[in-house]
Amino acid sequence: MSEANDVPVSEKGRVAFIHPDLGLGGAERLIVDAAVGLKRRGYEVTIYTGYHNPSHAFPETVDGTLKVVPVCQWLPRTLFGRCIALCSYVKMTFVALYISLLAVFSSSSRRPQVIVCDQVSACIPALKLTPFLFSPRIMFYCHFPDLLQTSRSSLFKRVYRAPLDFVEELTTGLSDKIVVNSLFTKSVFQETFTRLRSNIPDVLYPSINTKLFDEAMKSKSAQKEVAELKLKKYTFLSVNRFERKKNLALAIRTLRKLGTCVDADEMKKVQLVLAGGYDSRLEDSVKYLEELKQICKEEGVVDQVKFVLSPKDDVKVQLISKCVALLYTPSNEHFGIVPLEAMYMGKPVLAVDSGGPRETVVHEVTGFLCPSNEIHFAAAMATLITEPEIKESMGNAGKARFKDKFSFDAFSKMWDQSIEKLISGPNTATKTD
Repeated sequence: MSEANDVPVSEKGRVAFIHPDLGLGGAERLIVDAAVGLKRRGYEVTIYTGYHNPSHAFPETVDGTLKVVPVCQWLPRTLFGRCIALCSYVKMTFVALYISLLAVFSSSSRRPQVIVCDQVSACIPALKLTPFLFSPRIMFYCHFPDLLQTSRSSLFKRVYRAPLDFVEELTTGLSDKIVVNSLFTKSVFQETFTRLRSNIPDVLYPSINTKLFDEAMKSKSAQKEVAELKLKKYTFLSVNRFERKKNLALAIRTLRKLGTCVDADEMKKVQLVLAGGYDSRLEDSVKYLEELKQICKEEGVVDQVKFVLSPKDDVKVQLISKCVALLYTPSNEHFGIVPLEAMYMGKPVLAVDSGGPRETVVHEVTGFLCPSNEIHFAAAMATLITEPEIKESMGNAGKARFKDKFSFDAFSKMWDQSIEKLISGPNTATKTD
């Protein structure tokens, strides 16, 4: 039975989420968890999205737990492989217009009172077109400023991005409340959007749906699928989308370096599993996977690396349960949800010493924060292999830290309080004089 049937809606409030592409990434996981958390607390929740493929999506979005409304899926994601941001702006604006028009022609008792936008703020003006007929409170969840997530290596790119960057800052400031996923992102937000100095974002840490994890551990099909991988004694796991910015090559090169840190017999028992979202629609994703396979050949570790593309949630959970530790290789990650997943499962986390992981991983207590190079990562891996008692103590400490600071109940409560304030208050955007 889905959670949609487990929790009666008490009309505490009506919340709509609007998200560009409801796939299998960390941003999508956060939106789904927030929606589930609010629904458990009695809100009526709907997710509107520009794209939703049930075969490439989180289970709560397809099993009836959450109401998902795809809008304008016919709009292209790119223009001949380019202009991704522009297409996303256009698509999200169409989705916002759909919500506004739907609300205008619906009874007031069915209109969303709060709309949560994330990733693309350009749609916010379209939600404010009819203030006398439909005036929801707008919360913007900033995972990271979009203008910092692209290069400007050519004149064309600089000219193309200039108006988009201006629109991003301007429209972000139109929201009634801005929240971010970490103190790191908050500092970057304030340094980047200088025109919004009076808008002070609140930090609303992500969490994970622990009920989903507990159920996944009982999945016979997932257990069978993972068993077929024939994992070795010392399996290290990376869970990240197959994108260049995730620096998965570091994990592969670390595996080769590890061979100089442990004896040959132990090294034969070591394996690296690279699991994560893979989208064959994206040329960069396809090219990067091939590049990673080539690096495996160059480093001589082909037989010790397994690729698991777009695993289902229950398979991912089973993989985490079987690993020695999680390798988290991105630098300056905005928050990083996967370390929390590993901590809940009682696994040490080896992460790059920058960005969001500094707020989740406690160095030499719940894992290791390392410089972004294979020497330090390999040394940390060797410690966990040669000193199993450290692995156990770090895993236990990580689980305790998760329960203390990042539990799903705490996460849901914070969302509940934020939405409640928006519904009841005149304008709750936090500003300074």
